Amino acid sequence: MTGSTKARASAVAGVAVALLAACGSPSERAREEDGGSGEGPTTLRVGATPVPHAEILEFVDDELAADAGLALEVVVFTDYNQPNAALAEGELDANYYQTLPFLEEYLAGNPEVGLSYLSDVHLEAFGIYSQEVSDLAALPEDARVGLPNDTSNMGRALDLLAAEDVIVLSDDVGPTPTLDDVETGEGAAVELVPVEAAQLPRSLPDLDAAVVNGNYALEADLPTTANVLAWEATEGNPYANGLVVRTEDAADPDLLRLDELLHSAEVRAFMERRWAGVVIPLGIEETG
Repeated sequence: MTGSTKARASAVAGVAVALLAACGSPSERAREEDGGSGEGPTTLRVGATPVPHAEILEFVDDELAADAGLALEVVVFTDYNQPNAALAEGELDANYYQTLPFLEEYLAGNPEVGLSYLSDVHLEAFGIYSQEVSDLAALPEDARVGLPNDTSNMGRALDLLAAEDVIVLSDDVGPTPTLDDVETGEGAAVELVPVEAAQLPRSLPDLDAAVVNGNYALEADLPTTANVLAWEATEGNPYANGLVVRTEDAADPDLLRLDELLHSAEVRAFMERRWAGVVIPLGIEETG
């Protein structure tokens, strides 16, 4: 079992993360640890949700990191609430699990925190899933449709439902729709049920359909075990996932090197082989 796998297993098992707060940037810390020689890999502690983010990072650690002078310690979180706080508190050097709108929502509620989004790495298409219904047109009247309860992901889910004519949004809707923007007049048949994003796959048997984040759908194997009623469009989609660091470390060469590895042709090939059509690599040159 590799060091990153051990970290992942312990986190999933619920063992508390007991990491010392970072003292300086990763590069500065590495120089202090090796006596200033600059020799040896820099260990980066990176928080991630299990699928696909932690698997991508473990691939990087196994296949690419050593040649780049890095070693990754992947710390797995099973919800969206903890990784930004852990990063801000210095328990992590970076995290990889979120979209820029989600980060902006977090920073709006925590204005004292300085976190920066480096660049888009991949997109996980949202899907509308059902265990009973095989076509959106067959959704029953007053269907109960689950969707994420956090602001940015709820807005994204509402946009998908509106694009598929499941709901109608008001004419003056902003860039991030809320439940208040859903028309409730004649023809508004579905009941929208906000659920914590991580719990949506487990809630699916109690719903007629649900809009599920790509990572949680993959963890639950929904693309193969449930009916996929619709996929989110990928072209021009603002909900890519990327690496996030403390703003003070945004120019750290080791973190920038990790970001480069996440954009490598090897990582593109891994994503396409592992999750074809669901995890879409971005900003990565194709091989060949």
